[in-house]
Amino acid sequence: MHTDEHYLAMDLLRFTTAGSVDDGKSTLIGRLLYDSKAIFDDALENLKKITEQRGEETLNRSLLTDGLRAEREQGITIDVAYRYFATPKRKFIIADTPGHIQYTRNMVTGASTANLAIILIDARKGVIEQTCRHSFIASLLRIPHVIVAVNKMDLVDWSEERFNEIVEQYSEFASRLDIPDIKFIPMSALEGDNVVDHSAKMPWYQGSPLLYSLETVYIGSDLNHVDARFPIQTVIRPHTTEHHDFRGFAGRVAGGVFKPGDDIVSLPSGMPAKIKSIIGPSGEIEEAFAPMSVTVTLDREIDSSRGDMLVKPNNQPEVVQEIEAMVCWFSPKAIQLNGKYILRQTTREAKCMVKTIRYKMDINTLHKLEDDLEIGMNDIARIHLRIASPLMVDPYKKNRTTGSFIMVEEFSNTTVGAGMIL
Repeated sequence: MHTDEHYLAMDLLRFTTAGSVDDGKSTLIGRLLYDSKAIFDDALENLKKITEQRGEETLNRSLLTDGLRAEREQGITIDVAYRYFATPKRKFIIADTPGHIQYTRNMVTGASTANLAIILIDARKGVIEQTCRHSFIASLLRIPHVIVAVNKMDLVDWSEERFNEIVEQYSEFASRLDIPDIKFIPMSALEGDNVVDHSAKMPWYQGSPLLYSLETVYIGSDLNHVDARFPIQTVIRPHTTEHHDFRGFAGRVAGGVFKPGDDIVSLPSGMPAKIKSIIGPSGEIEEAFAPMSVTVTLDREIDSSRGDMLVKPNNQPEVVQEIEAMVCWFSPKAIQLNGKYILRQTTREAKCMVKTIRYKMDINTLHKLEDDLEIGMNDIARIHLRIASPLMVDPYKKNRTTGSFIMVEEFSNTTVGAGMIL
């Protein structure tokens, strides 16, 4: 039985766009939204007015996304604009992150749940430092699909030779990264070539345009449906006469498949039980898998609460109090050796201490810097943490939910870092 929510998960593609300031990212997003008729008429009318006031001939599509930018530049909060659009084939959420070189943390925030990243390259400039940076972050975050959009082909006379040079340049760098699926599309976002429709100006390109690629990329296997993980968010005890015995565990499945009748173990206590029923938004269901939100009832009372995790007896995460992780640092205050922070992972929260800083990554060359251990804002480093109470973890490469965490400063409650467990 497949629930509606399953189809919803399959039909929602989360993607992120990365490019430096002038690569035409805003124009591309504007073009996608406009050509897929996703913009509401009032926004379009408003756009026409502004364009006329500026005395520009053509509709300036980058204005659709640039309105947000002006407001953003004033604050330095981590800041990602999420936009939603849909075509008859699929729904989309775009995480649009500012392209400034220093904003690694914005890209990490925006891309943390993405299925796909579009990396823009200016056809005149080819692969630049920032292309390498964005690609490294995409591979670090284990984004399974990457589309390299070679933009501004109109400015290199639609040259197949130039496109092939860039493909070769990029592939050489990407071979040192771990990105399973890379696709290259030559385009002109400004003129609309290969964005929604095939370009007559590049008959040599046999592949599909961008929108079709986004609509058809297969993401069913991106989620881990093997290792069953259910972090408990809340314990539900209604205490009404009608349901006076009801006790359910509510949360969001982080991996695997759960069915009524399954044997489970609650971690960290190790208490066993059987699943009695699983309740979805509209009643009882036969199975639950990521990323569905459900309530699970068990055949016996066990003492579990928020932050505990239900798993299968023969397939368990590691229960640890020490972790090795790659961390992207968000805070202007450098990471403190032996510093104490609060760690949040799934629904669990614990105090932690930075025991070792192993190295800092040079994001552009992929070198490990072992003699420069000053980890400041937007730096990425490998660290060793000791945690005050046990965590139930999987390596990030196996499960992006149970393998990731954030670090929070105890007193100000600000998020200072995001980590991926090795």
